[in-house]
Amino acid sequence: MDSLLYIMTVKSFRVERILKKLGSDIRDARKRRGITAQLMAERMGVTRVTVANIERGEPSTGMGNYAMALHILGKADALEMIMDRTHDALGLDLMDEKLPKRVRVPK
Repeated sequence: MDSLLYIMTVKSFRVERILKKLGSDIRDARKRRGITAQLMAERMGVTRVTVANIERGEPSTGMGNYAMALHILGKADALEMIMDRTHDALGLDLMDEKLPKRVRVPK
C-alpha cells in the first residue's frame, strides 16, 4: 500500500472513531437530560433521521448539525474553545519559533 494512502486511511479511521464517540456522547447526554430524539430534532430544526445520523457519528452529517446538537445540550462553549488560539499549544510554539533572535532599534 502506498504510504500516503496508508496514512490517509489510518487518519480516516481515527476521525471515524472520534465521530462515533462524539455521536454516542451526544446521544447519552440527550437521554440524561430526558430529551427524546423527536424533541431534539424539533429543537434543532432538523429531521429525526438527522439526529440519528449525528448519534451514529455519521461523517457526512454537516458540522452545523453537530454544533446545533451541542448547543441544545448546553455544550456549545466546548466547541467554541476547540481551536481557540489560547489553547493552541502547537500554533503558539510554531509562532515562537519564528521570533527573531534579537530586536534592533530602527535607525
